[in-house]
Amino acid sequence: MHGRCNLACTYCYLYEGPDSTWRSRPRAAPAEVLDATATRIAEHAGAHRLTALSLVLHGGEPLLAGAGTLARFTALVRDRAPAGCAVHAVVQTNATLLTPQRLTTLADAGIMVGVSLDGGLAAHNARRVDHAGRPSWPAAVRGTRLLAERYPRSYAGVLTVVDPTLDPVEAYESLLALRPPALDLLLPHGNWSAPPPQLAGRRHGEWLCAVFDRWWAAGRRETRVRLFEECVALLLGLPAATESLGLAPFDAVVVETDGSLEQVDSLKSAYEGAARTGLDVFRHTFDDALRHPAVAARQAGTSALAEQCRACPMVAVCGGGHYAHRYRAGHGFRNPSVYCSSLQHFIHHVARRLAEGAVPAVPALREGGTP
Repeated sequence: MHGRCNLACTYCYLYEGPDSTWRSRPRAAPAEVLDATATRIAEHAGAHRLTALSLVLHGGEPLLAGAGTLARFTALVRDRAPAGCAVHAVVQTNATLLTPQRLTTLADAGIMVGVSLDGGLAAHNARRVDHAGRPSWPAAVRGTRLLAERYPRSYAGVLTVVDPTLDPVEAYESLLALRPPALDLLLPHGNWSAPPPQLAGRRHGEWLCAVFDRWWAAGRRETRVRLFEECVALLLGLPAATESLGLAPFDAVVVETDGSLEQVDSLKSAYEGAARTGLDVFRHTFDDALRHPAVAARQAGTSALAEQCRACPMVAVCGGGHYAHRYRAGHGFRNPSVYCSSLQHFIHHVARRLAEGAVPAVPALREGGTP
């Protein structure tokens, strides 16, 4: 929806990473791109007789496009979608621009709000600053609390990137104070050629295990944690879909502000142009994107994985890890995840917890790419 951000987070893989294609694109998606995108979504939903679809309004910071623009575009998609096809819309925001008026506009439009934070304390968000170097935390926590207290039905949850330098239980409990209905814990983007910070050993996996034990001991009553629920489901042989775990095929496409059809933007953490397909909404359908060789490779299940991954007894749960985390310059993506040891440690730990006691119910996740 908008290709720029009002923050300048020092670790941002999009604006501080190897891909600079955002610089040459429009700041905001113009009306003709939004119109063509709504038509393509409706076309795809009709062709495949979809009963539901997930519409993620992303950025940059999507609220820079205006809450009214987000509402009008969502209404356009719903108007053009076939009868009987539910459109689950969510905006993913850094929360600094949330106000009562904007939240009312989003709520009236039936748009859920997901918030991106590094933790629930000011110290956890020290690297999330604006372009003048000022901390974003005061505005972010104000917006998140407003959402939680006055618009709870619109609150989708909080997305947090794992920071192994933080105390895991403190970080988790600080987020609980913001009353999220769900948490999404993501591993920092990195790969074999550009390793993430603090990669040594199983540090990220140990961090996840500590939070899992805290969550598990509470019987999941405090909030849902998508990564944990999906790991449990996969270990029990139940279907689950996430980019981080499992073998579910790639099922998302990104429409950039100029109308380009791309793979998910996490691939931009690998190298310049990694997400590019050469397609756009004006000349191509989403089925054309599905047939793109790079996308088809992500539909191939175990056959697209490295040999050592295919031979691993954990492959049905791990799924090779996040696709972007497998990249190695000169060797492409057919490698184990750079987090392989952490993922193994975490999955083994969850399996042990399952073996030790009763299994809490694991309800199906809501439609959409956010919690």
